[in-house]
Amino acid sequence: MTTGVPSGPVTLSLVSTPESGAAVKQIIAAFQGKHPNVTITYQDTNFDDYNKSLNLTLASEQAPDIVLLNSVGTTVKDKLVRSLAPYEAAYGWATTYPSTQLAQWRVAPNGTTLGSGDLYAAPAGFSIVGVFYNKAKAAKLGIAPPTSLAEFESAMDKAKAAGELPLQLGNAEGHASFAVQLIGQSQDGAQSAAKWTFGAPGSTFDTPGNRTGAAKLREWADKGYLPEGANGVDLQSAVAKFAGGEGLFFIDGNWDTAKIADKLGADAGFFAFPGPNATAIGTSVAYAISAKTQHPDAAAAFLDYLHSPEASAAQFGIGFMPADPEAAKPAAGTLMADVVAAWKKVNGDNGLVGFNNNATPTMNTTLVSATQELIAGRSDAAAFLDAVQRDWAETHG
Repeated sequence: MTTGVPSGPVTLSLVSTPESGAAVKQIIAAFQGKHPNVTITYQDTNFDDYNKSLNLTLASEQAPDIVLLNSVGTTVKDKLVRSLAPYEAAYGWATTYPSTQLAQWRVAPNGTTLGSGDLYAAPAGFSIVGVFYNKAKAAKLGIAPPTSLAEFESAMDKAKAAGELPLQLGNAEGHASFAVQLIGQSQDGAQSAAKWTFGAPGSTFDTPGNRTGAAKLREWADKGYLPEGANGVDLQSAVAKFAGGEGLFFIDGNWDTAKIADKLGADAGFFAFPGPNATAIGTSVAYAISAKTQHPDAAAAFLDYLHSPEASAAQFGIGFMPADPEAAKPAAGTLMADVVAAWKKVNGDNGLVGFNNNATPTMNTTLVSATQELIAGRSDAAAFLDAVQRDWAETHG
C-alpha cells in the first residue's frame, strides 16, 4: 500500500455536521494548500438529520468520498465504508494514536461488536462530556465544584432554594441520557460500562449504577431541578440558554465550549462528572472513506492529515481535544484550561467511555423516547432499563 496524494487532479467530497464542520473546513483549506491538485468539496447537515440519512447517502449514486462517522451503526455490516486496515499499516496509525482512541472504530467481522477487528474511521479530534458551570452563580451560592454525586445534588438543591435553575437541559434529542450514563459509569466503573457500549456478549444495562442514574433523572425532574418543557428543547437551544445565564450546571460536550465561552467569558467553568474516579463520555471526531469512492488513496492521505499540527490546532480552536496533544495549550484561567484539565484527569483514571447512544443503530431513538418518558413521569427506572436493554439485545443478542 502506497501513501500520499496521487499525482494529477483529484476531486473529493466530504460531508459532516456543523459542530465538526467549523474545524474541518479549516483543515480542508490547509490540506488543499499543501496539495493544490486536490479539491475537496464540503457539505454539512444538522446532527440529528445527518445520522438518520448517512446510510442512504453512502448507498446513493452520489455517495461522498469521506464522511464524518458519529457511530458505526450498520455502515460496516452493510459494507458502506472501507476497511482502513491497509492504510493503518502504511501510515502507522496504531503507533500515532493510543489504542483506546482507535478501539471504538474497530469492528469485528460480525459488523456490530466494537473494540477489535479492522479499523473503519480515523480520528480528527476528541470529545468529552462533563459538566459546565456558571462560576459567578456558584460563587454567589458558596458552591465549589462537587467531588461526589451527593455534593452535586446538594449544590442543585441549594440553587433551587435560591431561585436559580439547578441544571440546564434540552432533551428533544435525548441528551438527558448523558446524566444517566455518567452516574452509571462513575458507580459501575468505566471498564465495565465500556463492555456494554461496545456490544460485548452477555453485557447488561441493568446494573446498580444505571439503576441509580435512571432513578436520579426521574427524581431531579420531580424536584424541579430541570427546566420546564425540557423535552421540547433541542441541545443548541439549551446551550444558548445556559450561555445566556440560565442554569448553575449544564451537562454537555466540549464541542459547545467556544459558544459558551463567547457568552459567559470568565464565568464559564467545566469539570469532569464527580465520582470516586474521573469518568466522562467521549469519542473521537472520526472520518471514514466511502466504499464507493474512486479515490481511496487521496482520501486516506486526508485522513492521515487529521493528526497534523495544523489540523489539531483547528480542532482545539473550537473546543475539541486535538489528535496532536502538543496543540492542547490553553491560556490559563480560561474555559478551555478547565476542559483540558478534565480531559487529562479522565485519561489518567482511564475513565473515558463511548456514547451509550452509539451502542446499536437504533439506540439513540430508544434513548430519546425513554428519557422523555422518564422526565415526564410516565415511566420509572425499571421501565427505562428494560427498554434500553431490549434494544441492545436485538443487535447484540
